[in-house]
Amino acid sequence: MNIEDIKNHCNDKEYMIKVVKENGKLLEYASEELKNDKEVVLQALDNDAEALEFASNKLKADKEIIMISIKGAPWTICYASDKLKADKEVMQECCKNYGQALYFASEDLRNDKEIVKEAVTNKGIIIKYASSRLRADKELATIAVKQNKDAYHFITKNLQQDEEIKSLL
Repeated sequence: MNIEDIKNHCNDKEYMIKVVKENGKLLEYASEELKNDKEVVLQALDNDAEALEFASNKLKADKEIIMISIKGAPWTICYASDKLKADKEVMQECCKNYGQALYFASEDLRNDKEIVKEAVTNKGIIIKYASSRLRADKELATIAVKQNKDAYHFITKNLQQDEEIKSLL
């Protein structure tokens, strides 16, 4: 299969399913209609979760699609719709394995202690993207600094003076 053949058959669903089963990222060459076809996109994600990049915006707003993609490649949360970046279940699942996902979370979720705790447990320095209220939370600061001493620079000045926190450095 070469790229020219794929481009010439970009509207052929059966052909494209066969192609993306072998290499999910070849979804890039599918027609817009097939990038919006859930069956084709699911086949691509089954092969390579990073293929989400090439799915239609409509499917990037589909919770099932996003949950499958972030299981295989958590960083693909960056492609999710804003609505799904504000979905607690989606972000919690993603932050468990990929603390950096907090960067993509909605403002409300950056202020949700459960979500932030998942994220900083995985990657302490990510506390810098938590709300100011949660950067002042001693429990979260402790978790973050234990995970990564550099997180100390992103907690509140008040907590930076705390003897227990300083003892973690």
